[in-house]
Amino acid sequence: MKGIVENFDLYAPKLVDKEEYFSSGHRACQGCGEALAVRLMCKGLGKDTVITNATGCMEVISSLYPTTAWKLPWIHVAFPNSAAVGAGVESALKVLRRKGKIADRDVKTVSIGGDGGSVDIGFQAISGSMERGHNMIYVCFDNEAYMNTGIQRSGATPFGASTTTAPAGAASVGNKTWKKNMPEIMVAHNVPYVATACHSYPIDFINKVKKARSVKGPAYIHCLAVCPTGWRSSSDTCIKLGRLAVETGFFPLYEVENGKYRLTIEMPKKLRPVEDYLKLQGRFRHLTPDQMKQFQERVTLEYKKLMNKVKYSKSWLEM
Repeated sequence: MKGIVENFDLYAPKLVDKEEYFSSGHRACQGCGEALAVRLMCKGLGKDTVITNATGCMEVISSLYPTTAWKLPWIHVAFPNSAAVGAGVESALKVLRRKGKIADRDVKTVSIGGDGGSVDIGFQAISGSMERGHNMIYVCFDNEAYMNTGIQRSGATPFGASTTTAPAGAASVGNKTWKKNMPEIMVAHNVPYVATACHSYPIDFINKVKKARSVKGPAYIHCLAVCPTGWRSSSDTCIKLGRLAVETGFFPLYEVENGKYRLTIEMPKKLRPVEDYLKLQGRFRHLTPDQMKQFQERVTLEYKKLMNKVKYSKSWLEM
């Protein structure tokens, strides 16, 4: 599959668009990682972009009538169908260009949603739009639960996290399942570009958005977004927690271009203990040493699996 622009690693802070497409004055919680991530995404996208936004925190905090924080064309859609509406917008723009109704220029359709609206109730629409090859981007802002409606667990909630629908207690560890690996599911759809991102690494995120925008076909970005309210963490630790998620191997930053894996942030030879990340979050404070060990073992396993794919990709490219 073609259409990916090379050498995006050359982008530096001085080249970041100074214009703000997601304005201040919205109603996000103090220390909201997702609001920062949306701001960075918009800087990477620039003008000639249409955004479809599933119901969730970003819709609620950014569009209370009669105000809006969006300076790009933006459509609020239902919880499960951001990707479906995005696919429709992409198809409509294609037809309008073909009929000469609008200028023949590259207008990118970008669909966004939280983890609930992406890995759970919006999964069917995302899978369909990726499989059909629509020329669009889907960005999942993953704060690891249904935060807007009361911190209910989602398919992206980590093992052991205490939520309102999977509370920790004497007979429960909290959430009993492991986090759904949505980026790998998207890789299995054979789309040209899949990447993970985090607001704590802004240049890496912006570069990935620019690269996804250059793809002729579907692209998927999964962005970890710290939520102080749902994670029961201090609002001033938003950036620190995002960096710890990466440094512990819990959420590595990588990209997959046409099936080839590459780490985009250099990882330490020895990862930090995952406990460094978990202990700053009240949702994990109940974990016992044995449960913390179980968590560490799973993170180590998943990281090794990823590193094997990166290593294989390097070997394949050198053949």
